[in-house]
Amino acid sequence: MPPPADSVATATLVSAAAATTRPTLPIPRYLEQAYWWAYVHPKAVHLFEREWLVNLILFGNYTRLVDAALDELGETVAGRTLQVACVYGNLTPKLRRRISTAGSLDVVDILPIQLKNLAAKMPPDERVALLQGDSSSLACPDASYDQVLLFFLLHEQPAHVRRATLAEAMRVVKPGGRVVIVDYHRPVALHPLRLLMTGVFRKLEPYAMDLWENEVEAFIPPRSRPSSILKETYYGGLYQKLVLVR
Repeated sequence: MPPPADSVATATLVSAAAATTRPTLPIPRYLEQAYWWAYVHPKAVHLFEREWLVNLILFGNYTRLVDAALDELGETVAGRTLQVACVYGNLTPKLRRRISTAGSLDVVDILPIQLKNLAAKMPPDERVALLQGDSSSLACPDASYDQVLLFFLLHEQPAHVRRATLAEAMRVVKPGGRVVIVDYHRPVALHPLRLLMTGVFRKLEPYAMDLWENEVEAFIPPRSRPSSILKETYYGGLYQKLVLVR
């Protein structure tokens, strides 16, 4: 399904069968500086697009967390669904298979290389659109989607971008709709991986410690507060799933 008419001017529609995007939006400086090694450089995409490696990075929890996120959306996902940011591994192909016959899935990412990589994993499907767009300034009207998914995105964003991303997610979801978030979380005090992950974050993930020191709710602007928040943690608290209902 094509994007809303007013989004075409600032977002590049990419066929799921063959992504031939050319950048129309600038890549944020923080992303180029902090995550060139993971998402921006072509060799990074070649390296990390291995499901076993993604699963290893998440200590064997990738499939569990993917299923937890998708189960919140439902066995059959009706209406319009927005996934904010591409994801290595099989999350999006699995989500596509759950989209109802009359439903649609839009995936927004700021990096054309990530959209092209995702398109290579997806069969032709007129229900799916891949769009270059900025998560902190989505080019679509208010209340455009029935559900929004953010999978391991927030820990990669500076606090001001994270706030804007959450505000945008709440803006574009319909009243009564859900924003499903899966991301890192502060583990229990005696977690065996706590020291290791602290070192990894400080070395490679400069914005991730925010999600240990604050609840995600703390980054939601007052005007965007959800009507309810459901939270569940996994693997000794190292990961969390949130369901925000508008």
